[in-house]
Amino acid sequence: MSRYLEWARRRPSTRLLVLTLILAGGVFLAGVPILIAVTAEGIDQALGLPGFGSPAATIAGVLLVTGGGSLGLWSVLVQVRLGRGTPVPMAPTQRLVVVPPYTYCRNPMVLGTATAYFGVAVWLGSLSAITLVLVFATLLLVYAKALEEAELEARFGVEYLEYKRATPFLIPHFARRPRRRR
Repeated sequence: MSRYLEWARRRPSTRLLVLTLILAGGVFLAGVPILIAVTAEGIDQALGLPGFGSPAATIAGVLLVTGGGSLGLWSVLVQVRLGRGTPVPMAPTQRLVVVPPYTYCRNPMVLGTATAYFGVAVWLGSLSAITLVLVFATLLLVYAKALEEAELEARFGVEYLEYKRATPFLIPHFARRPRRRR
């Protein structure tokens, strides 16, 4: 935890922000999906698992990748622009970000990433890919809950605790309209 707080005390340079975004973006946009596809193919072949590929699975997969990827990208852009940092602990945000999409849930980036990876698995038509995505998403959620929340609480104190109390962890809620009086 102390290392995270030490990184947070230093304002990241523009060079570090750009390098971090390029490297992390490469890992999360290309590396993880490729790893899921290659590993799932090997597992499917080794276990003789049938695929469920179809035009409907392809369309559903593309929609999930597009929607989840858009949410993940939006989340990153808001962190960079308003939070003046990145999602990577070595170059964290300097400010607590509490604007959309972070008003819908505290972890829209995890939600978007997991949804996009699930879309890849559906697109591939692979049960083992779906299992790999569920394991990866679980690890992301455990990290967010166990480490990230404690670090944000230590950095932002009461401001984060109020945000945490008002905003769901993962499953979004959207602004509710006040009821009209009849």
